[in-house]
Amino acid sequence: MSRGAVGNGAPVLTKKDFESDQAVRWCPGCGDYAILAQLQKVMPELGIPKQNIVFISGIGCSSRFPYYMDTFGFHTIHGRAPALATGLKVSRPELSVWVVTGDGDGLSIGGNHLIHALRRNVDLKILLFNNQTYGLTKGQFSPTSTTGTRTKSSPLGTVDRPFSVLSLALGAGATFVARTIDTEIQHLQGLIREMAEHPGSAFLEIYQNCPVLNDGVWESLKDRHVKADHLLTLEDGQPLVYGKESDRILRLDTKRMRLVPGRRGEQDGLVEVAHDRSAPDPALALMLASLAMPEFPAPIGVLRAVREPTFDSLTRAQEARDREESGPGSLRELLEAGSTWTVS
Repeated sequence: MSRGAVGNGAPVLTKKDFESDQAVRWCPGCGDYAILAQLQKVMPELGIPKQNIVFISGIGCSSRFPYYMDTFGFHTIHGRAPALATGLKVSRPELSVWVVTGDGDGLSIGGNHLIHALRRNVDLKILLFNNQTYGLTKGQFSPTSTTGTRTKSSPLGTVDRPFSVLSLALGAGATFVARTIDTEIQHLQGLIREMAEHPGSAFLEIYQNCPVLNDGVWESLKDRHVKADHLLTLEDGQPLVYGKESDRILRLDTKRMRLVPGRRGEQDGLVEVAHDRSAPDPALALMLASLAMPEFPAPIGVLRAVREPTFDSLTRAQEARDREESGPGSLRELLEAGSTWTVS
């Protein structure tokens, strides 16, 4: 650990301080490597005491993160990471609690836990890696796999309709919803910093490549020759502009209340709108979340960031009021409270 001087006498942390002694075991070329590296790089910048940082995961390739981050952590059971994280945050409010999950772990068996953590606005930082496949169990289709995807579990092509991940998060009431891509390094770093500062449920979907079982699924968003025509980088207060020449734009069709792609300067009666991440009404954010390629570009950045009371702070305040009114209580009083029955 670096021991450079800082104002409060605490040690100066570096990326190396967040690298554990465990050998990182993912397939060569996996997008998880890039995400891990950026987390380890940004963590020292956050000013959070290392002993107050916790990473919690479920099951899947992404869920190896607690082994590779030299922090406290839990490798839990399939889909249940948000539930354990909620309990930890409520009981230990001083901790910075991060949940790492995937499109299978978080949206299939863990879907119910995820939406309720977001609904309650628990102060958790949730990273969901989306590679549209089950990587650890060798390539079955996942809740985000596009219709028609051929896998070992859908040899004729899946007939499922995939989740719109960001729409799900917004619909559940998450107060911070964003998306990025594993190879957009600076963008990813910036969103990690914003998540850490946000009080409440912060949800980040990360498009991540699985080079073995679903290679190239996000290639149009990564290829430097074409990605500008397929990526919409959201900037607060700015119009929804994209394209190599910044000549394409999304505008609002007010009759149908939907966004429509077109060229800048076209006179067709559509309304130009500016992105407003802090709008109380999530209507525009939901429109952006529902955009589907290839007709539309994929939005990356912060769709919504609003402040509301957190579940953990409300719970602690409620407990404090109860103690003030009723006293500290005891375990015996709790066990003997309420209705009882005598069975003869």
